[in-house]
Amino acid sequence: MTAKNIILLGPPGAGKGTQAKRLEDTRGMVQLSTGDMLRAAKTSGTEMGNKVAAIMDAGQLVTDEIVIGLIAEKLDQGSEGGFIFDGFPRTLPQADALAALLAAKGQALDAVIELVVDDAALVGRIVRRAEEAAAAGQPVRRDDNPTVFADRLQEYYKKTAPLLGYYYAKGGLSQVDGMAAMDAVAAEIAKVLDSK
Repeated sequence: MTAKNIILLGPPGAGKGTQAKRLEDTRGMVQLSTGDMLRAAKTSGTEMGNKVAAIMDAGQLVTDEIVIGLIAEKLDQGSEGGFIFDGFPRTLPQADALAALLAAKGQALDAVIELVVDDAALVGRIVRRAEEAAAAGQPVRRDDNPTVFADRLQEYYKKTAPLLGYYYAKGGLSQVDGMAAMDAVAAEIAKVLDSK
């Protein structure tokens, strides 16, 4: 199985994290979640980490340049199965920056997979998750309320919709039914990867 670099797109709650974990377990891929990378960098003590910590501590947004730098470090560490980009790119300039970085490293983007979901059903899924957590005496995530979640959905579509057109135009966008059962979604993603 050759290494693949992919982007998983989909709104919050679509199952990207679940599917990324499966790809790590079954294909040896490495999930590059920008949020996780920034948190890890902040406490790493490296030069880049200290930069990230200073920006985040000041309550500012980390620049694309820094995020690309963190991704470059991860690409240099290598991965037998390839990389899953999660949460990046979010904008067209970030998509261009990622393409340039991969080209500079002699790599390419093999697939962009959008988990397509029904928004109303997704809100229902989130509400059920919150109800189940509450019933089990577990903490309910702040995002798991319909109003906050609707805002997050709107923000996702506003920022990410242009990316769908961008990757579609490049012929690299595949769509998978994110509302299907987890195993069915995983099987569809595998089919996309095996066809590349």
